[in-house]
Amino acid sequence: MATMTSAETRETTSLIGSDKVEGTAVYGADHEKIGSIERVMIDKITGKVAYAVLSFGGFLGMGEDYYPVPWATLKYDTKLGGYVLGLTRDELEQAPKYSESQGWNWSRENDQRVYNYYRTDPYWS
Repeated sequence: MATMTSAETRETTSLIGSDKVEGTAVYGADHEKIGSIERVMIDKITGKVAYAVLSFGGFLGMGEDYYPVPWATLKYDTKLGGYVLGLTRDELEQAPKYSESQGWNWSRENDQRVYNYYRTDPYWS
């Protein structure tokens, strides 16, 4: 029986470990790089991935904004080696966001604002 390496246990043909998702590039509808995935947010009860928190802006990690993006709106593109979001940078800048100093209230009200903005069904429905 073959032994799997650490890297192999973190990614298969259809599954990927969260530590490999973090830092992955995110591209806009125009295939221009927008930012990268800071973290994924998983619903504790259902186990569904609710959001990818996208970071961009700022300089050297200072002054970045964080955008909770519904996981279902991201599509992995093997040619780009990253996720594609069906919005441009300008459209994303209008989305609900937070900063390190401001924080984010992970409430159902804010969840609904985010899912309404991206015009997608909420993960909890």
